[in-house]
This record gives sequence, structure tokens and C-alpha cells, in this order.
Amino acid sequence: MELIGIHHLTAVSAQIRENHRFYTQTLGMRLVKRSVNQDDVSAYHLFYADALARPGTDVTFFDWPVPRERRGTRAITRTSLRVAGLESLEWWAKHLRKRNVAEAPEIIERDGRLTLDFEDPEGQRLSLVDDQGAGEAHSWERSPVPAAYQVRGLGPIRLSVPNLEPTDLLLQKALHMRPVREYPHPDYAKHTVHVYEMGPGGASAELHVGVQPDLPTTRPGAGGVHHVAFRTPTFAEHDAWIERLAELGIPNSGLVDRYYFRSLYFREPNGILFEIASDGPGFAVDEDEATLGEKIALPPFLEPRRAEIVANLKPL
Repeated sequence: MELIGIHHLTAVSAQIRENHRFYTQTLGMRLVKRSVNQDDVSAYHLFYADALARPGTDVTFFDWPVPRERRGTRAITRTSLRVAGLESLEWWAKHLRKRNVAEAPEIIERDGRLTLDFEDPEGQRLSLVDDQGAGEAHSWERSPVPAAYQVRGLGPIRLSVPNLEPTDLLLQKALHMRPVREYPHPDYAKHTVHVYEMGPGGASAELHVGVQPDLPTTRPGAGGVHHVAFRTPTFAEHDAWIERLAELGIPNSGLVDRYYFRSLYFREPNGILFEIASDGPGFAVDEDEATLGEKIALPPFLEPRRAEIVANLKPL
């Protein structure tokens, strides 16, 4: 039983209209689900992904009017998005400079991969990472970004923890992740980043854990990350993960049916929220694939409240 990669990453925005413009127009990703936070229906939950809304390609945002994140440790600190090749990164460097996202974006080599770091308008830390064209790619024909340069999916996700040992124990013994290498932390030279891989490995199936004991604890907020989810392919394996966490005595949410996928939430020992999510049934379960994200979609248990919920949402 193995996790097979990153499923999605969920972050926080206090400026959801600007967020929508940035991720669809500047980054050229497709809005594949326009929904609400199922635990707080006053807030949008927007999902940006590839043309087919495949697991492993979506960055999602909760719409919460909160102050900016105060950066530190015990948090997810950088989200990577995969693109193919040096030519793509060179195009992105010019594009981000033209859009005033970054004054002088620099392509560097980090952990053996060409990388371009930048931030969204709220300070969400992002990187474009060259995955050398590995695996499938499904470009969106209506994207303002040329097909060859579009975001292909999620890449490595970086965490910051003050103490590696308890997190390492969870990743290896409970989640069956494999430690594969280390590299110097790009922001703090005296710190080290430890790389763990899942399933087939590669850029879409890595968790990078930076050990930073001298940083303050992060204060969550806009521009920060809420949680990261890992992929499991079937309902049967998702059930098995629920049983495994219970057997190991790891506190967790139990099964949470999100309608578009099944979820299982728990915190690693340094307090960062993890999720294990099933690949199916997917975002096309209640919408036509050709028109994903064009209307507000609600899971069946919220449909009776549609008029009330939609009335409280601001237009995007």
C-alpha cells in the first residue's frame, strides 16, 4: 500500500477575485471547480488545475478575510508547479517580469532541477520546476499561456519543521515514504532540506522537509497554505489508510466524503495538516468536462441550500 504522489494543495486567499485573475490569467490554469468550503459555506473554494482536472494538478483556495500569514516554521512553505524544459522557464521568466510579478526572476538549479521562484500577489510562495516532460500533460485550449509552456501539475511541496525526527517517523513508518536525498535550504544556508518520495517518485511525488529549529512558529493567514493532500488511487486503499492510522493510534478525521473525492485528515507531529485523498470520482461527476468551473457547483448535501449560499457569495 503506497501513496502515489501529491493529490492537491489548499491555500488561503483574502482577495479571491484577484486570486482568480492571477491563477487563470497570469498562470493560465483552468478553474475546474467553483464551489464553497463544505465546512464554511460563506467562503468560496476554488480549484485550479489542468484541462482535465486530473488528481495531482490542482491548487485550491479557501476564500477567508484574514490577515497575511506570518512566516515561520511548522508550516508548508513553498508549492512547486511543473513545467517542461528550459525553454518553458525562459518564457515564464519573461512573462512574470512583463506582468510585474517578479522584477528579475532567475532560473536556478536546485536539487538537480531547473527552478524559477516567485510569489503570487498575496505572498504565496511558488516555484516553477522543470520536470523534463515526464508523464502526461493536458493543456487547456483556452489558456492565455501557450500549450507548450503551461503548468503540467503539482511538483514537490516543501515543509518547514523545527524537529525532523517525529516527522520522519510518521513519513517513513506510517505513510511509507522513502528518504532519498538532502540539499541545503535555499533560504537559510545553515538549514537542510530532506527529500521523501512516494510511489513512482519524481517531481510529482515528492515531499521536501526543511529543518529550521530557530524560526518562530508560523501564524496562519492569507498567502499561506492550509494543507497538502496525498494521492491514493481507489476507495479500497483509502479505507485501508483509515484502518492503518487507527491501528497506529494516529488521531484523524475518519472518512470525510467530499463528493469529488474521499478525504482523511490528520496532523503530522509538528502540527502541519495532511490529507489522504482518493483519485475519484473526480470533478466531472456533476458537471460536463467541457464546462467545468463555469457555474457554482455544490455537493448534493448542500443543494437544498443553494439559493442561500449563492446569495452570500461575491461575484468573481
